Amino acid sequence: MLINFNLNHKPVSVDAPADITLLALLRDRFKLTGTKEACEVGECGACSVLLDGELVNSCLVAAPSVMGRNVVTIEGIHAEDGGPNDLQRNFIEKGAVQCGFCIPGMVLAGEALLSIKSDPSRLEIREALAGNLCRCTGYMQIVDAIETTAKARAEKHHPEKRED
Repeated sequence: MLINFNLNHKPVSVDAPADITLLALLRDRFKLTGTKEACEVGECGACSVLLDGELVNSCLVAAPSVMGRNVVTIEGIHAEDGGPNDLQRNFIEKGAVQCGFCIPGMVLAGEALLSIKSDPSRLEIREALAGNLCRCTGYMQIVDAIETTAKARAEKHHPEKRED
């Protein structure tokens, strides 16, 4: 089956079996290994991607269902120069990166939240991360990184509201 969709902001076309998951398609056909294969039942968030801007577990998505849609993996999240974006830099600066296995899903969960809520509370951040499991950090540094990014983005877009 021929599947046409936008992957990381570029149109792609791939011939794939009708029963393949989006996770398998991304990892095996496109070699995008930032999307992690872990539980394969939608419980851990390691395979998270953005599908039309919404955070989804790619292990639960049938690849043919992305026909004509927009998929963004961790490889599609970066600054204009191709380096880490502000959220990714804050993950590093806040010590939110340890083993790194969960980080792609956590970053995508953060981006999904910040795309709909520019000033989330710490509770809202924790709720947005609820579908992503981490065994290393204890989550506080991840919440700190997302909160710091939200504040910096808000200040950048509304400098008149800057708090001193």
